[in-house]
Amino acid sequence: MINTVAWFEIATDDPQGAEKFYGELFGWSFATDEGSAKNGMDYRLVGYPGGDGPKGGLYATGGGSPNHAVFSVVVADTGAACERVESLGGQVVFKLLENPNGPDFAYVRDTSGNLFGLFTPPHLRGTRE
Repeated sequence: MINTVAWFEIATDDPQGAEKFYGELFGWSFATDEGSAKNGMDYRLVGYPGGDGPKGGLYATGGGSPNHAVFSVVVADTGAACERVESLGGQVVFKLLENPNGPDFAYVRDTSGNLFGLFTPPHLRGTRE
């Protein structure tokens, strides 16, 4: 699964409205992500009817960042992937490495300015691509 799209995120300043919209549109359910809550974030995991686990999340921004929807790619090493992004002319917008309560992750921009995410699940930390 390395280097594949494995997650999506919807960030909004109206999480209840987004839950209602996507819940009614697709039948999605939402549950608090306890690891994110420990970091002081309101992040909710998206569940699907008949799905085997969350493949996305809803981030309640509280107005602290722009609303967006973004895909994320699982990588073996988020820090190294961020370095590659920059070496290829992209930009690292935010990164959290050695996250004790969840995956290492980063938001980056490609050379056209498109935002996307990178993440390394805790069980993959230390592996090589």
